Amino acid sequence: MSDRLQQQLDFLMEIDRLKSVNRQTLITDGTRRENTAEHSWHLAMFALILAEHANESVDLFHVLSLCLVHDIVEIDAGDTFAYDTTAYTDKDEREQRAADRLFGLLPADQHARFRALWEEYEAMESAESRFANAVDRMQPAMLNHMVGELSTWREHGISRPQAIKRLSPIGDGSVRLWEHTREVIAEAVRRGNLTE
Repeated sequence: MSDRLQQQLDFLMEIDRLKSVNRQTLITDGTRRENTAEHSWHLAMFALILAEHANESVDLFHVLSLCLVHDIVEIDAGDTFAYDTTAYTDKDEREQRAADRLFGLLPADQHARFRALWEEYEAMESAESRFANAVDRMQPAMLNHMVGELSTWREHGISRPQAIKRLSPIGDGSVRLWEHTREVIAEAVRRGNLTE
C-alpha cells in the first residue's frame, strides 16, 4: 500500500471517533443526544435541501464539504455547548490543536485543503461558509423545537435573548431561514422552552 493511501485510510479511521462525541441536543424522538457525526450528516442534508434559500448563489459541493469537515476537530476538542460561555474561553485553542493533529494525518495537499475548509467555515467570510454556518445553527434549533419540553434550551434555562444572539447569524447566510428560526424561537417562548 502506498504511503498516501495509508495516510488517507488512517485519517478516515480516525474520524470514525466523531461517532463517539456526544452533543447536548436530543434527536427528534427525545430518546438520546445526537453525536457529532450524526449532526454533520444531518447538517449536510439541511444544506442540500435548503440551498435554494441561501442569500447568495452558492457552490453546493463546497457547502457540503464545509458541513462535513467543520466539526472534525471535536474528536480532540470535544463539543462545546453553544450557550456555555465559560467553555468558549479556550475553545479556539483546543480546536486549533485538534486541527493541527487531525488534518496533519492527511497527505500534505489534502492536509492543506481540509485545513483551509475548516478555517473558511470558522471565518464566515464566503457565501458558502455563511450558508453552512446558517444551517449549522438552525439544525439544533429545529431539534430543540421538535423535542419541546425535553429541549436543551429548557434543560439549561436558555433565554430568548441568548437564543437570538446565538442564532441571529443565520440571517447572514439566509434571511428566509432566519425568519423561520425567529418563529421557532417565539413558539419556544410561548411553550416555556425558552425564558423571556
